[in-house]
Amino acid sequence: MDSWFGTGSEHYFTPFGISHLIVLTVALLGLLLLFLFRHQLVKESGPFQILRWGLFSLLILCEISYQYWAISNGIWYSAGHLPLHLCGAASIIAIIGLATLKKSWIQISFFTGIIPSFLALVTPDMPYDYHHFRFWVFFILHMAIPWASLFLALATPDIINLRSVFKVFGLLVAYALVIGFIVNPLIGANYLYLAQLPTAETILRFFGDGIWYYLNLGITALLLFLLQFFLWKQFIIKRQKRLP
Repeated sequence: MDSWFGTGSEHYFTPFGISHLIVLTVALLGLLLLFLFRHQLVKESGPFQILRWGLFSLLILCEISYQYWAISNGIWYSAGHLPLHLCGAASIIAIIGLATLKKSWIQISFFTGIIPSFLALVTPDMPYDYHHFRFWVFFILHMAIPWASLFLALATPDIINLRSVFKVFGLLVAYALVIGFIVNPLIGANYLYLAQLPTAETILRFFGDGIWYYLNLGITALLLFLLQFFLWKQFIIKRQKRLP
């Protein structure tokens, strides 16, 4: 039990090992199925409500169980376990979006929840393999976030527009400024990895040092938002307009 729910494990995570590849396959399959069956995601329909509240429950369960794991093992601290990293914030945003179905929350979830969470799946900051509780919580959460974000957008495709790109980017910059200049210094944290790079070999290590690190983060985020919108317009909006 200690090795499953404790803070240590004899089984270490191997990037692109069998367990990692299985997780990535399941994550992609979930996104593909949502895309293929997008026309069935009609608001107030049975499948829509089942998926909506199923994803809502899954995200809530992951967040609560992670906090419980940290508290029960006596390792919880504000600088490391608040949901203030981008994926943690995206999880909360997706939960609110699923609960309210409000336009702004769906737009924010779409741009902050799909690509960042999937990149976290590809290069996870995760020491444990599938023998450990944290492996399952981490990967289930980071699969559920893009699933929920795509699900919400597919149910309301027309609200994803060019204006929403700059709206969400502006909100993201504002959030980063609050985290970087207020939250991180106040509690000695490294949320959003604005104070220093993560210890794991993640994609952030290619963004340079000093001011270039922050500029490259911002430019990359905006370019990814624009690319995401362009793909959405090509494969969702235009196809939707061709339907009789």
